[in-house]
Amino acid sequence: MAKKSDLDLVTEEKIRSGGVLVKLYFDIQDKDKDKLQPLMADLINNRLLKSKGVVYCYGKILDPIGKDDLYITSAIVTVLTDSIGALINIMFNYAPAGLEILKPEKEVFIKTSELQSVLLDISNISLTYSKYILEKVMDKDEAEMIRKQLDNRAEMGKKLIDEFKKDDKAQESK
Repeated sequence: MAKKSDLDLVTEEKIRSGGVLVKLYFDIQDKDKDKLQPLMADLINNRLLKSKGVVYCYGKILDPIGKDDLYITSAIVTVLTDSIGALINIMFNYAPAGLEILKPEKEVFIKTSELQSVLLDISNISLTYSKYILEKVMDKDEAEMIRKQLDNRAEMGKKLIDEFKKDDKAQESK
């Protein structure tokens, strides 16, 4: 029997404790062919790899191809996260074109407190996008009023997340 690599051992341990191993598929387009591969490398090395909950990631960037007046490149990135929550946040923040769950093969476990935290994170991200869009279509006074309301809501959401985390730690210590 072949000896398992350190990467295999780390992967198995993280999967046992709630991690998820996936392949993510990304693509980007631009008129400048030379921008594409550096942008994709930045996504993998400076964004995905440094995302909260990412244990490791590595990928392959395909050569750009031309179509009409644009160039497009794709990347296939293998990512191990320490939880389903970390993966959900990656999906929401980076919007890959595709996803393939490699491990676990049958089911994924998520703690209620983690699900609550992830859902509040998603709500806050949605709030940020809504705020940006509203500021672009409203006049200055309306936008300022909405901005204050959204900031207050975001602050309340952060307090709720902190409260959920305190409650979860108290329950775990019982």
